Amino acid sequence: MVTVRVPATIANLGPAFDALGIAVSLYNTVELEGGSSAQVEVHGEGEGDLSLNERNLVYRAASVVAAECGRSVSFHIRCRNDIPLARGLGSSAAAIVGGMVAANALLGRLLDDDVLLRLAVSMEGHPDNVAPALFGGAVVCAPSAGAVTYVRLTPAWHAAVVVAVPAFSVSTEEARRRLPTAVPFGDAAANVARTAALVASLVTGRTDLLGHAMDDALHQPYRRPLVPGMDAVFAAARRAGAYGTALAGSGPSIVALTPSDLAGAVGGAMIQAFRDTGTSARALTLRIDETGATVI
Repeated sequence: MVTVRVPATIANLGPAFDALGIAVSLYNTVELEGGSSAQVEVHGEGEGDLSLNERNLVYRAASVVAAECGRSVSFHIRCRNDIPLARGLGSSAAAIVGGMVAANALLGRLLDDDVLLRLAVSMEGHPDNVAPALFGGAVVCAPSAGAVTYVRLTPAWHAAVVVAVPAFSVSTEEARRRLPTAVPFGDAAANVARTAALVASLVTGRTDLLGHAMDDALHQPYRRPLVPGMDAVFAAARRAGAYGTALAGSGPSIVALTPSDLAGAVGGAMIQAFRDTGTSARALTLRIDETGATVI
């Protein structure tokens, strides 16, 4: 049996749409072994809702690796999930990366990280989710000519990652449908500048850049109707001392990068702001995960 722990991820980090994501300290665990037929167990998040056969996303990801290795294998898989589904925290990416890394380990580690990333991106479609799940830290991704160029960074700033998770979900497909086919040139130019400032903050540790650097004009304005109270939660977090705020992935969770000593206050303010719009939410105080998917 192989056991893999894989972190949640926050993609699109502010203005870096489809280009930069971070891994955070919330985990799913995949236990995988060979078997005579397809069997899947799910415990925790998604229990009772996810497929328990070869249609399960973890199982499908493991099967992609087996096929790449030229092997025909059935798997027994046990999933222990702490990452909530359809909340913008990379649950699909964690499933794909967890299944692939576990199957690769079981089959003798025949595939290197670049191949695993290529296969994961082909399933997920969004490198800024699967790359940090695989490698940990913050990962800048740039798809090019059928491959994915990536650079892994260790954030130089010391900040808590506070995530407000509301009690409703948003499907990635619906969030994608809300995006326009074109955006104003000024909005695109502003996002380029903000993304550069965000990377500068990651490299230099300058948290004073984050208030501006995490603003976005490419996707958050168009997804606002899917997340009632989004702007109020942003404002509440910043009043409570957060450096910067953003929609986590495609939402509806909201992330605030925050001084560690203010994490509780920021989380409480975000929960209250959601409550004021009639939505219950919970706050998670996390840190950057530096290891990514790990065989344990």
